[in-house]
Amino acid sequence: MSVNEWAWWQKGIVYQIYPMSFQDSDQDGYGDLQGIIDRLDYLQSLNVDALWLSPVYPSPLHDNGYDVADYCGIHPLFGDLETFDRLLEEVHAAGMKLLMDLVPNHTSDEHHWFLESRSSRDNPKRDWYIWHDPGPEGGPPNNWLSHFGGPAWTLDEASGQYYLHQFDTHQPELNYRHPDVLPAMQEVMRFWLDRGVDGFRVDVIYRMVKDELFRDEPANPDWDGIFPFQSLIHCRTQDLAGTQKLVAQFRKVVDEYSDRVMVGEVYLPLDRLVRYYGRDLSGCHLPFNFHLLLCEWKASAVRRLVEEYESLLPPGGWPNWVASNHDRPRSATRVTPRQARVSNMLLLTLRGTPTVYYAEELGHESVDIPADVVRDPISLNLPELANSMGRDQARTPMPWDGTCQAGFTRSAEGPWLPLTPDYETINVAAQQERADSHLNLFRALTRLRRQAPALSVGDYSSLDTPYEEVFAFLRTHPGSDSYLICLNFGPRDLQLDVSCCGARAEIAVSSSMKRRGVVDLSGLDLAGAEGLLLRLCGPVEKPDLQ
Repeated sequence: MSVNEWAWWQKGIVYQIYPMSFQDSDQDGYGDLQGIIDRLDYLQSLNVDALWLSPVYPSPLHDNGYDVADYCGIHPLFGDLETFDRLLEEVHAAGMKLLMDLVPNHTSDEHHWFLESRSSRDNPKRDWYIWHDPGPEGGPPNNWLSHFGGPAWTLDEASGQYYLHQFDTHQPELNYRHPDVLPAMQEVMRFWLDRGVDGFRVDVIYRMVKDELFRDEPANPDWDGIFPFQSLIHCRTQDLAGTQKLVAQFRKVVDEYSDRVMVGEVYLPLDRLVRYYGRDLSGCHLPFNFHLLLCEWKASAVRRLVEEYESLLPPGGWPNWVASNHDRPRSATRVTPRQARVSNMLLLTLRGTPTVYYAEELGHESVDIPADVVRDPISLNLPELANSMGRDQARTPMPWDGTCQAGFTRSAEGPWLPLTPDYETINVAAQQERADSHLNLFRALTRLRRQAPALSVGDYSSLDTPYEEVFAFLRTHPGSDSYLICLNFGPRDLQLDVSCCGARAEIAVSSSMKRRGVVDLSGLDLAGAEGLLLRLCGPVEKPDLQ
């Protein structure tokens, strides 16, 4: 199968933009759509293929846009539909795709559907949401918990019933057992697909069906006593029977249009995650694989993860990988700044579609957020967990240069969240000037990935080495160069014998950006926290590999 026969979302790279934090064009301290347009040249220079926008819909912003008040509009903070259409047109003209963030599990409590639902028990939209009488003791109907702290139920005093919200109290959950809710959300999808968007990343797609008997969730015997949400096993509110049938109905809408993609947010064990490809691949094109975010940063652990995932993929299922996102600490914070280069090399050389979070190409770290400027509802509701579970730390403004406010804004009040304190040195302008920077490493990897079929759509096989710190694997594709990737997850310098892949290889990219030339594979030097991407000289005997 030639490279041209693969779908763009299989051979390409997805780049996630958090619009509030990317570029402010109107100097109000918040990023916006025009700011993204202004930075399209930069995005092109990264060799990414699709831009995924976190929500830009009208919203009261209790959860930074994941509380949607109107699915078919644009929040004035970001612009308007005319600006969105211009962004879409210019993204396409630049040879890239644009994905919207679809939030079908819940709306804002200011959405007109919920305002109608809440108006009376007799309103036709009452059962578009999940309402329930109080429990026997007069409190919430059951023990279900909110991810953001406290019960997953809020009492509506006017009607005497509780409504369900697994997240913020301002995010009531839609009831997909009602026959009118799915068609309404499908029309939302068509609204954006008709405008020309190239697909959706679908928020918490695995939580859209709940136990219709409203039974309590069992206690989690392995709870560590830290994050209250994890004190229960969520077998009544996620991954329930019927969820994948609902996902298939979403996919049907996407398939009405040519060359579109549906990506689903699924935080589940691998054996359950892969079910979201659907029967005969009728579900998500890409159920998000977040396991690199959760995996211990050890070569042996990452290798086991990759091999397990590859073994569980359904026939025709295409893998994908995520190393950072808007809900988790940044890679440089999670794996250390030195290992961040190794992390990027891993993400961009594994088989499957990589999703890159904005500023990861800079080695950007998470930023400490003072208590008086916290925006994240998890941190506001559970301040004792702000440092460990808070999400603002990974959502701070993009550092473009070393000038005042990092080139992100010229607002007199400053940006909506604090800048990284090292923005004067860790920024786009500074890294463009340094040949060995994180940014130029990222560009070298993405440029080669575009050029080399083995890296974009080729096969994967892992390789045994005598060192527990090393993860080595091979990428091959018929009729093209083969590549060996050697990643050192430890601090010590090592020498490898990988002559099973041939006698010699050429260094295509080194994580230090300082090593070049041909190397002897029987005595390959690998420095601490170094990654090497090697172009093999001659044929590869794959049967010798594990």
